[in-house]
Amino acid sequence: MGYGFGEPWMLLLLLIVPLAFALFLDYRKKKKALALKFSSVGIIKKADRKTTMRANLPFVLLLLATTLIIFGLADPHIPLKELKQGVNVVVVIDDSGSMAANDYAPTRLEAAKSAAEILLKSLQEKDNVGIVIFETGATTASYLTPYKEKAIERLRAIEQKQGKTAIGDGLSLAVDMATSIPNKKRVIVLLSDGVNNAGVISPDDAISYAKTNNIQVHTIAMGSDKQVVLGYDFFGNPQYAEPADEATLQKISSETGGIYHKSVDQDTLNQVYKNMGENIEREWEDTSIKEWFYAAALAVLVINIYLIYGKYRIVV
Repeated sequence: MGYGFGEPWMLLLLLIVPLAFALFLDYRKKKKALALKFSSVGIIKKADRKTTMRANLPFVLLLLATTLIIFGLADPHIPLKELKQGVNVVVVIDDSGSMAANDYAPTRLEAAKSAAEILLKSLQEKDNVGIVIFETGATTASYLTPYKEKAIERLRAIEQKQGKTAIGDGLSLAVDMATSIPNKKRVIVLLSDGVNNAGVISPDDAISYAKTNNIQVHTIAMGSDKQVVLGYDFFGNPQYAEPADEATLQKISSETGGIYHKSVDQDTLNQVYKNMGENIEREWEDTSIKEWFYAAALAVLVINIYLIYGKYRIVV
């Protein structure tokens, strides 16, 4: 794209300008002829030489303002790219008991919150962001908003829960949130470290829901390559965190057009969220400068009013 007009058909209104100018000349001619009938020819010619340009100036300025307004209505663009529309980004974080594991410092949950903050800070001004957390069920941590700092405050306030893992519930609630503001582009970033073992909505149903609403879902499997001890039972036997359900997370991303990621430590997790913020696809368009033409037209009209009614006004 380059220089052009969003509404080029409006330029047809420019035909008004030469027509109006022709009518004005005809009016001035008839007015002059009428004046000659009742005045000395010499006086009229002398006055005409001195006043014609000044007398015509207000009308010329009015035509100039009209021309500028018509160009503004045609919506002129210059090849300076600006964001056409923001993206609704919903961050979904597993908040189940296994996220208390300390293979990420200080815990998986705190590491996930820290990494998600990288993504939130990288979003564009027009983007909206919301946060969903899930364990045995799903809940909203921050409603969809353009105010990233508010969302970051809510992100930092998320506390560890002890429930199971309801991936389907978390994803379906995120879909509801992503569609709550009518932006064309919607993206969900879902992180989990476990297997779907709770909730009322299956991952398959949640996938269908996301596809129906044309939402891209990126997934992140979080966890170490080795077994991680969560605690010990009454008899002193170690209780291990289950590994993430990579097959389910891969299916979610694959069927919704997203990308699957695996994180094994804090560095890889931070890099995943950083890359995600940089790679979110957005729509860009040439910058509209119609406001410039409207401002110029307003300035011309103000000058015109001063010439007609100001201290050194022109009597037409």
